[in-house]
Amino acid sequence: MHLSRAGNRHDPRFLRQQPRERNLRGRRILPSSCRLIDVLGSPQDIPFVGGLIQSEIIYRILSGPAGARLQAIATVGDQSQRMAKAIAWIRTNYTKPLLVEDLAQIAGMGVSTLHHHFRALTAMSPLQYQKKLRLHAARERMLMDGLDAASAAFEVGYESASQFNREYGRFFGQPPMRDVRTLRSTSAPLAESISSRQNTI
Repeated sequence: MHLSRAGNRHDPRFLRQQPRERNLRGRRILPSSCRLIDVLGSPQDIPFVGGLIQSEIIYRILSGPAGARLQAIATVGDQSQRMAKAIAWIRTNYTKPLLVEDLAQIAGMGVSTLHHHFRALTAMSPLQYQKKLRLHAARERMLMDGLDAASAAFEVGYESASQFNREYGRFFGQPPMRDVRTLRSTSAPLAESISSRQNTI
């Protein structure tokens, strides 16, 4: 299939058309912008025609060469806000049961769309993200508050201590209480070193 010379992007005549098209669109936006400025001098007219002129300007811009890019930017921004809403809900309610269908409704998108954008943003699924929050919170409770593994598991939303032990071991590399003892044994010398330095100052 051969393109005509008029439709060939390398044709000089086609290239000469581009500035003329951009100038034409610019001439369409300029009068609308001028009318909007003129309305500022007549405050009584603003409630009646201000919105109409603004809508016309938006239409001219979106139907122009930059319209597709602006729509893409707006779509990405909207999706980012929805994902931030979903992530914030999980962080606030990580101890509660998580139904992906409910989370998708909170984010205002379909389940498959939620999964796609959530994984693109966090490199994990919503349930994996919740599990990570639960395990880190349980680790902190055992380390700072002295809870045993079962108590910490139930505090962060687990219904089965054995499931918690399995997932904790896979995530941190060793069972909960052994991990906590390791953390305490490695942090004690550091705390003593910091304390001794402070005493010598």
